[in-house]
Amino acid sequence: MDFHPRMNVALLFPGQGAQAVGMGQEWYQSNASVRSFFDQADQVLKSHCQFQYNLSDLCFNGPADKLQETYICQPALYVMGYAIAEQLKQKHTVVAATGISLGVVTAYASAGVWDFETGLRIVAERSRLMQIACGEHSTGMLAMIGGTEAQLQQLCADFNLDIANRNCPGQTAVSGLLEDLQKAQFVAEERGFKRAILLKTAGGYHSRWMQSARKGFEEFLAPIPFKAPIIPVISNTTGKPISDPEAIRKALVTQVTQTIQVEACLRYLSTLEFDVGFECGPGNVLAGLAKRTEARLCIKSAAAPDVLNA
Repeated sequence: MDFHPRMNVALLFPGQGAQAVGMGQEWYQSNASVRSFFDQADQVLKSHCQFQYNLSDLCFNGPADKLQETYICQPALYVMGYAIAEQLKQKHTVVAATGISLGVVTAYASAGVWDFETGLRIVAERSRLMQIACGEHSTGMLAMIGGTEAQLQQLCADFNLDIANRNCPGQTAVSGLLEDLQKAQFVAEERGFKRAILLKTAGGYHSRWMQSARKGFEEFLAPIPFKAPIIPVISNTTGKPISDPEAIRKALVTQVTQTIQVEACLRYLSTLEFDVGFECGPGNVLAGLAKRTEARLCIKSAAAPDVLNA
């Protein structure tokens, strides 16, 4: 595809699991604006969020097992995604945004619902609460490949699982107690699934086992002012844009224990008119899901600063 100096673009923000050692380092080294966001984040997290680590150093140098922790990787993805989006907004016209799980928080911040620092504090508290909830039960997640909707619903009913993510056709994720997930994984193929893969997560996200995090997050968000987004942000709880500030607040709370509708977001995005979508973060998870959901979607990785020269 030929890129023009200024295009109509969509911004997509990845969620937990996309993090990788080295994330954002090229941007940091070559772009003063991006560098300022990382530096500001380091100060905010240490001063106001009792963060014991240097976020930039963890992003650039790891170790990977530390970067993978919920309370670290979520702020890391937020800072990188927001900083990249700010650079793309200077060059292109943004017509819509969306994200996976945490990514929609970044999308709302980029759309002006709060400023960068407020969004960072929201993400830091969200990730802290989710990390605590992960320690309350021995839970995890399974990626389910293939299978019908009826087979998925029956598996969840039989093994006490919750559907956590609907990512793209033929790919979902379920959350549950580890012992139940292992039982479900053992019978998955005979139940009609191609594969069932135990994911490397700290717990069972977007499920009933995150209830304590949801309650704490609701209390934390209550006094924070929300503004209407200046661009449409497709909510991953509904698969459609939400513009009312109080409805956004409610959706962010329910999202903690509710199924993430990634496929629905991508299908809605495909109905909009824009030239290209940019995945604002490390890797190309959303680009891959988009390709398997709607062939007409053109999503490019913005993981490196050379995207500004395309």
